[in-house]
Amino acid sequence: MIPVKICGITRLEDARLAANLGAAALGFICYPLSPRYVSPENARAIIDELDPSVRKVGVFVDAPPHEINAVARKVGLDMAQLSGSESLEACGQIDVPVIKAFRIGLDFNTAATLPFQVHALLLDSYNANLYGGTGEAFDWSRIDRDAFTRPFILSGGLRAENILDGIEVLHPQAVDVSSGVEATPGVKDPAKLKRLFSLLGDTQDVSERIF
Repeated sequence: MIPVKICGITRLEDARLAANLGAAALGFICYPLSPRYVSPENARAIIDELDPSVRKVGVFVDAPPHEINAVARKVGLDMAQLSGSESLEACGQIDVPVIKAFRIGLDFNTAATLPFQVHALLLDSYNANLYGGTGEAFDWSRIDRDAFTRPFILSGGLRAENILDGIEVLHPQAVDVSSGVEATPGVKDPAKLKRLFSLLGDTQDVSERIF
């Protein structure tokens, strides 16, 4: 199965179900303005109950590197996803592996990703008012997947109805799902989670592991 990150985790029961279904990583939103925000204390309480084999990813938006590092230590994060306008210099100051997110709008140019020699890239939908969790897919046909120099994760409006199409078009190294498996923001829907993983069970694993 292609590696899956379930993002926007706020409850232990959702984290456990996602992990039991086969999630390789869980995302914890460390951006206070997000409806899926989870405090460092609550994130740590959830993480302490999980199998160490599941990777824990903190999602930040334009936070100072020293703050990201402090939260990563406090919470026990394995990786940091930077979803704002973080600079190349800032990415290099993070103590855990970095996933740099890029929001795909009409003016997106793959060349903008090339200087970022980070652990992985994440391709998300552009919304002027949101950093992730938009519920909208971008136009996958605009992306030349062979132009990237780093492995990438496909995100943005993925759900059971379209995720296999996205994988077929772009052949990402992993997928990231948040709103597509929710009942309400931050609360996962068990039926949607189970359907998603049932569909992905037959997808091919990848040789280069991101999580």
